[in-house]
Amino acid sequence: MLEKIDGIIIKTKDYGETHKLITIFSNKLGKFTALARGAKKTKSRMAAVTQPFIYGEFFVYVNSGLSTIQQGEVNNSFRKIREDIIKTAYTAYITELTDKLFDEKAPDPFLYDELYRTMCWISDNEDADIPIMMYELKLFTKGGFAPTVDKCVNCGSRGTPFAFSIKEGGLLCSQCRSMDYDAIALPIAVAKLFNLFATISLDRVGSVSVKPENKKLMRRILDEYYDKYGGFYLKSRKFLNQLDLLRE
Repeated sequence: MLEKIDGIIIKTKDYGETHKLITIFSNKLGKFTALARGAKKTKSRMAAVTQPFIYGEFFVYVNSGLSTIQQGEVNNSFRKIREDIIKTAYTAYITELTDKLFDEKAPDPFLYDELYRTMCWISDNEDADIPIMMYELKLFTKGGFAPTVDKCVNCGSRGTPFAFSIKEGGLLCSQCRSMDYDAIALPIAVAKLFNLFATISLDRVGSVSVKPENKKLMRRILDEYYDKYGGFYLKSRKFLNQLDLLRE
């Protein structure tokens, strides 16, 4: 059945000499993969609309097996992302994470909108650390391994101060800190930010001012947490970490 589907291209793969397999994250179908015939040919109409990070409108023959893209139209090419290696690295990371943590054809309109908003932020702003962490935490929930960030993971207390335990999977209050002596002490502001980032939509954030040392602490915790529970190797994150080292 031919369907018109809005979506974001999160992955491309060569298929034969002239075709591509395109993975699209859509509002209507969720994540799905479709064949784009002739998309590797530079003069093909499909070449321009099947690039990574394209947000477009696609006409797709949807099948139970491999679907086929008949034609497409670019709604947002995200040119600023393509022309900047840092923005490209950020976007490659969140799209790869989306691909890894979403099952095929499992729609999630909220996360679809959040991905698009995060990409728009990356495109229009120099500092994208906060939106990326917000999107990550929501994806961790989708993947079924989100940390507990609204209360103590052991006793349920909401009293501060908190420490973050990778081993226990979230916040520990001062009374339960003995469960993990390696838990990372958190400033009160950081504990509140973790909860905020995990729950609110990016469109509700005008601007969030986070101290550089707190941002670095949150980044470290999320990376270590994903390493323990995420389960998927992310090539894009390795590249992003290398870029971060060069920027320090």
